[in-house]
Amino acid sequence: MSLMRRAKQPAILVLEDGSVFRGESFGARGERIGEVCFNTGMTGYQEVLTDPSYRGQIVTMTYTQQGNYGLNAEDNESWRPWVEGFVVREASAEPSNFRAEISLGDYLRRHEIPGIAGVDTRRLTKHLRTYGAQMGILSTEDLDPESCLARVRAAPSYVGRDFVLDVTCERPRRWVESGYTAEPAVQGPVEKASGGPRKPRMVYRGGMPLYAPQIYRVVCLDYGIKQNILRHLYHRGCDLIVLPATSSAAEVLEWQPDGVLLSNGPGDPQLVYYAIEMTRSLVGRVPIFGVCLGQQIIGHAMGGTTYKLKFGHRGVNHPVKNLLTGQVEITTQNHGFCVDVDSLRGSGMELTHVNLNDMTCEGLRHVELPLFCVQYHPEAGPGPHDSSYLFDDFIRLMSGDAL
Repeated sequence: MSLMRRAKQPAILVLEDGSVFRGESFGARGERIGEVCFNTGMTGYQEVLTDPSYRGQIVTMTYTQQGNYGLNAEDNESWRPWVEGFVVREASAEPSNFRAEISLGDYLRRHEIPGIAGVDTRRLTKHLRTYGAQMGILSTEDLDPESCLARVRAAPSYVGRDFVLDVTCERPRRWVESGYTAEPAVQGPVEKASGGPRKPRMVYRGGMPLYAPQIYRVVCLDYGIKQNILRHLYHRGCDLIVLPATSSAAEVLEWQPDGVLLSNGPGDPQLVYYAIEMTRSLVGRVPIFGVCLGQQIIGHAMGGTTYKLKFGHRGVNHPVKNLLTGQVEITTQNHGFCVDVDSLRGSGMELTHVNLNDMTCEGLRHVELPLFCVQYHPEAGPGPHDSSYLFDDFIRLMSGDAL
C-alpha cells in the first residue's frame, strides 16, 4: 500500500437538481455519471464497492470515516468493483489492520474509479432522503457546476435501464471451496454423498455452516451474484452451477437441478424480460429461491409489478419483521425497487416479511408451490447473521419439506 502523501486535488459532485457538493479527490482522476444513493453501514465498504448491484450508481457512505482497515483480496463480493463513484466524509490514507493489502484511495485508483472526500455527507444524505435518489456527476476534471449540470441532465436515467447484462458471467461456471473453478462447468449428475441422511448435519459458526457433503445441485442465475451467497450454499452441501442471466428454462433444466437460485443484481427489474420469462417457465417444476432482484423477477413472473422507492434501502441495519414467526431481523439491504404486493392478488403469493421502517414488501412465498424470495441479503456480506436461516429453508425445500 502507498503511504506517500499526495497533493490535494479538488473534485465536485453535482446532482441533476443543481445541488453542488465540493471536496477533494482521493481516487482516480476522471468523471463518472450515475444515480447518487447512500449506504448507512458503519463498515463494509469493500463489499459495497464490489457488489454488482451498485452498477450504474455513485455511492455515498453515511458513516464519517472510511478506509480505516484497508482492503484485501479475500473480502471481495465480485471479481472487480462496480460502483461509478464513491463519496465519503473522511478517507483514511493509512489503513491499520493486519489483513490490509491496499488503501481505499489506491484501490479506487487501481480500478479507475473516482472518489470524493471532504463532502458534508450528512447534508447530502438528508437531501436525497427529502428529494429522492437522483442522477449525479462526480468529476475531478471539470469543476464548473454549470457545465457538469448540463451533462448530467443530458445523461439517461437509472430507471428504465438494464445493467444485468453488464455484470453477468459469459458462460456456465462451477463454484467450489476456493471460488470459481478454472475449468468450464461440465454437465453431469452430482456426485452425492453415499449413505447417511438426505439432510446434512451441520455445525455453524457466525451463521455459516463449517462444511456439509454435496448432496444438492443448485443452479444460480447470475444477475450480479454476490460470492457470499455461493459460500453459504456450498457449505450447506450444494453443488453450485452459475449460469449467465440470459439462460433459458431449458438450459437450466439440462443441469438437473434440485433447486434454482435467482440472484441479486442492478437496474430496473421490469427490463430483465428474459429472466422473467425463464422464471415463469420454471415455477412449479423446481424449488426456487429469489434474493433481492430475484424477488422482483419472481414478482413480475407471477403477474405483479414493481415500483421505484424514493431513496431505496441500503445498509446493514434495516429492521424486517418475519410475519410467519413474529421475529424481527436486522438485515443487510441494497435495492431501489420494490414489489407491489397488491399487484399479486390472486397469484398464490403471500407476504412473509415487511420492512419496519416503511412497511414495504421484504419477502414473499407461494402458498402451494416451492417458491419463496426475500428483498434483502441473507448472506450478509457485510452485516448481521440474523437472516442466514433462509438458506436452511431453501435446503429444506429441496429436500421435500414445506416451508
